[in-house]
Amino acid sequence: MSQKILRIILGTQPAAEVFATYRATHDFYREVEYREELKSYSEWYYMTAESNRKELQKMRGDINIFGWFNRRKR
Repeated sequence: MSQKILRIILGTQPAAEVFATYRATHDFYREVEYREELKSYSEWYYMTAESNRKELQKMRGDINIFGWFNRRKR
């Protein structure tokens, strides 16, 4: 009888190890997914920012037509 109890006690410990391994693996893949999403967002953000900078430089070189109509007369 004592061997059956010992077997039950020893049998439950590997299950805890399996769940701990599962949890660690799950956390690892969640972290990988998070980092990939962050990298993708960062790339999109920097590409958009660069595009906006180029557009702003182009707009600064354009003629300000609205400014002609909005000038104050002295």
